[in-house]
Amino acid sequence: MAEGRLRRLGSPPSGSRSLLALAGSGAAAFGVAGIGGVVTARSVDTWYRGLDKPPWTPPDRVFGPVWSLLYGAQAVAAWLVWRSGGERAPALQIYGAQLALNLGWTLLFFGLRRPGWAVLEIAVLWVAIAATVAAFRRRSRTAAWLLVPYLAWVSFALALTVAVWRRNR
Repeated sequence: MAEGRLRRLGSPPSGSRSLLALAGSGAAAFGVAGIGGVVTARSVDTWYRGLDKPPWTPPDRVFGPVWSLLYGAQAVAAWLVWRSGGERAPALQIYGAQLALNLGWTLLFFGLRRPGWAVLEIAVLWVAIAATVAAFRRRSRTAAWLLVPYLAWVSFALALTVAVWRRNR
């Protein structure tokens, strides 16, 4: 009897519980996106437009769709890890930390208008995303691959943040 219960605890959840977990994962990722969007919107038309940006800065209209795809991929990746069963808490804790750091960059860069601080923060974020990819890979290769475009985009965002900071000191 206890062995059957342990087997069920270690197996992937199914049905409505799994859909609820997917909804929760989406709510966490898109909650961060929503908060970040509000903070960003308050600075784009005022402070951000006046910054000296490098010529390789994407147009503003690119950021929304790219981040929407990346947050969606994060939500699915976290859900896949959650569904993997077993000892998944450490991987999901690292994921939660990087999600908080993601929001932290937005708060520093757009909220506080501190690109220098944002450079340091996004470097830590990059490490946290790489750690999340590694932790997710142990649980689900698909989940890890879903985060690779996010890591690539944050690599680009790190370079862009450094360039903006240098040009506007």
